[in-house]
Amino acid sequence: MITPIELVIFDCDGVLVDSERIAVRVYIALGAELGWPLTEAEVIEKFIGRSIVSNFEQITSRVGPSRAALWQERFGQLHRAAVDAELTPVDGILEVLDTLTLPSCVASGGRHHTMRHTLGHTGIYPYFGEGRIFSASEVAHGKPAPDLFLHAAKQMGVNPSACIVVRDSKYGIQAARAAGMRALGCGTHTHPGCWPAAPTYRS
Repeated sequence: MITPIELVIFDCDGVLVDSERIAVRVYIALGAELGWPLTEAEVIEKFIGRSIVSNFEQITSRVGPSRAALWQERFGQLHRAAVDAELTPVDGILEVLDTLTLPSCVASGGRHHTMRHTLGHTGIYPYFGEGRIFSASEVAHGKPAPDLFLHAAKQMGVNPSACIVVRDSKYGIQAARAAGMRALGCGTHTHPGCWPAAPTYRS
């Protein structure tokens, strides 16, 4: 017997806000500047869909702690500027949120202050608010470990088997499955090999 869905867990970047392309561009620029030349495909494979902590560890192991610290600082500056200039909601997501009748929350590898900014900038933040937004900074292990999704389900008072996760990266799908949850892949510009369409909720 299939357990009815009681909670929809949304990722943030690439699912609610069309920010992954911005992140990829910034990673490539900083890699060229700080000694780790990266292609778009390499950035997607190594960084997109993983937690900030995991990405920082990778960068530190490659360029050293001082350049990694500079990378992290510069990423925050460049990403925020690009978000302010060009970030939009994923096509169709506002209509989805307007008509969704199931309880929902956000669980993302991003930090709370970043999500407040991106979700606020695109008008999505009021659909959730602090009580229904969860960050990988709250758990021991980021994706593809299941910790974040299990944490979100526990805080929302829902059994993992009654949750469905909407993700755009393979790491998020792996984490959802490891948590015993169903997963729905949302098409994205940065994961064309995983899902068949650009990020959109329109048919």
